[in-house]
Amino acid sequence: MSSENKGPVLPSYSEFDPHDLEYRRYMKKIYLVDNARVGLTGFALLCGLTILGTSADTLAVYNATHLSGDFHLPLWPDQFDIRPTIALVIGSSIVVFSHIVSLIFSKVKMLRNRAAVHTSLSMTAPFIGFTAVMISMIFFYAVNTSVTDDTLQSWSCQWKVASMSTKPHFGTLCDESRTALYLSVILVPVELIVFTVAGYQSILERKSIGAMSSRKAGSPTPSS
Repeated sequence: MSSENKGPVLPSYSEFDPHDLEYRRYMKKIYLVDNARVGLTGFALLCGLTILGTSADTLAVYNATHLSGDFHLPLWPDQFDIRPTIALVIGSSIVVFSHIVSLIFSKVKMLRNRAAVHTSLSMTAPFIGFTAVMISMIFFYAVNTSVTDDTLQSWSCQWKVASMSTKPHFGTLCDESRTALYLSVILVPVELIVFTVAGYQSILERKSIGAMSSRKAGSPTPSS
């Protein structure tokens, strides 16, 4: 008794559905772009933590070793401006907080599923970080151009060659101050890149929603 030849099994209709293929392409792009955004956000967070740690340490050492003008051998001059360091501490604190919140919403599934909040936060965090860093940088350079008042960086770097067995260790303070400043400069374009990538991801997500709607409204599977 011969068996009936039913012929080759045809693939499902969805494999030929252009809307389905378009939707898959968008989802793949979103996955890659999202990984890039999260990676850059993590890098920005590390920069912010380093800036906060180094600038806060220099400020703490100054507060611990600063003597009033009544002493004849003060470690720090009377005309001294610590506002640039304070600006770096405040700016980096804002960067750290905003990016921690952004990463939490990116990694916690329950929060990530809130698409509107997640998308807006992904773009808001780098914008806030960029603004905070730019303000602190502008303030730093504006004050640092003074020829009459010293700052933590200018004074510590001026005396960095002095060998000290105890605090304030001007050489260490100079290195920490420069590290905080250089990382702040690097953080400016990084925040812009994160903001751009987040914007591109938002565009892809909107397009994927349109592709999904077209996919669901496509032609029905042909009958066998």
